Amino acid sequence: MRRTPIVLALLGALAVTGCSSSGAGGEQSAAPPASSAAPQGSGASFAVITHGAPGDSFWDVVKNGAEAAGKQYGAQVTYQGDGDPAKQSQLIDQAVSEKVDGIVVSMANPDALKEAIGKAVAAKIPVVTINSGADSSKAFGAITHVGQSEDVAGRGAGEQLKAAGVTKLLCVIHEAGNVGLDQRCKGAEETLGGTVERLQVDVSNLADVTSKVTAKLQSDQQVNGVLSLNPAIAIAARDAIKDAGSQAKLATFDLSADVVTAINDGEVLFAVDQQQYLQGYLPITFLNLYKANLNTVGGGLPVNTGPGFVTKDNASQVAKLAEAGTR
Repeated sequence: MRRTPIVLALLGALAVTGCSSSGAGGEQSAAPPASSAAPQGSGASFAVITHGAPGDSFWDVVKNGAEAAGKQYGAQVTYQGDGDPAKQSQLIDQAVSEKVDGIVVSMANPDALKEAIGKAVAAKIPVVTINSGADSSKAFGAITHVGQSEDVAGRGAGEQLKAAGVTKLLCVIHEAGNVGLDQRCKGAEETLGGTVERLQVDVSNLADVTSKVTAKLQSDQQVNGVLSLNPAIAIAARDAIKDAGSQAKLATFDLSADVVTAINDGEVLFAVDQQQYLQGYLPITFLNLYKANLNTVGGGLPVNTGPGFVTKDNASQVAKLAEAGTR
């Protein structure tokens, strides 16, 4: 998908202070380190409210990006995450009552957050949605959405798994009700040309994830591919494949240091990379620009941070950045 000229200019500016790393097709993407820029003293306050559980390696990187941007602009950034949409809504309501200058919110369950986001918009607090819920972002009144097209990313994953010889795929869903995860599985199903079966697991119980994937692989030896939708689930699935004595090929969405190591070791074929650092960094940048200059970005279309693909060809380059908390 096309990036707007404003986004290209912003990403060019990021490259001045950031580190470059290879993404899909060898493209270079900027990721400024947390301490790279001095605060400019905007004095703004922004709340980042996601559906990520505390300690989730994916969301830790989003948090790092948001805090780095806050430091760069001299803005106060608070980060909170809760997988319960009712509690997430309460956090949004709390931010509205505190009269923050902007809210960043992920929408894994858009309908459950519609009322709370509506209150923020009614209070004239600009909202940027991230990660999930792109289809509802504009309708809910957000000024832009930052993330990746999940169905496009799923189709890309399906194409690569098909090329690797996968004919029956287990798509492991780790959050019930998350519309983006279902879109990933559907996208993979469209391009795989084989069978895709879904397995529901709980991301908060990784031992049980390993057990359930192991049991499935042992009971259905036609399954020759596993697609996880989270880096922690990927490592649990890797262990399950070993425990089951299966030859199934494993791929995942999203990165962690452990996933990059597993790619280097040949245990994971590839990771679909949505560059989640940018999903923290860019929204704070956009909100700061909106507060200072009433700029909006995207022209009503999402600002895409992915998908890219991390494979054995570029995993070594990404590894150092993952260890630094920016990938």
